[in-house]
Amino acid sequence: ETLPGREITEVLDIARGSTVRARNIGRDIFAGLKNIVGGEIEEYTKLQAHAREQAMVRMEEDAKRLGADAVVNVRLASSMVMQGASEIVAYGTAVKLA
Repeated sequence: ETLPGREITEVLDIARGSTVRARNIGRDIFAGLKNIVGGEIEEYTKLQAHAREQAMVRMEEDAKRLGADAVVNVRLASSMVMQGASEIVAYGTAVKLA
């Protein structure tokens, strides 16, 4: 990856951040009702959006710890770690810029 107008002078390491989020009984009841009538389950959408943001912040903190000026080639991944809980991982290449 590149950054427009900037030169990458050094590749440091992989910067990563993650969080694990679990559903709660209140959201599950509402989601069950939504599943019957259809439509977006906004509570889960908000939960996942917050988890993505937290994973990104943790990745940025890891990049700073590595001494990076930027993180390129950022990716997000998710996986279920147990029934009702998912992990969101943000990762990318920590780099130094000219």
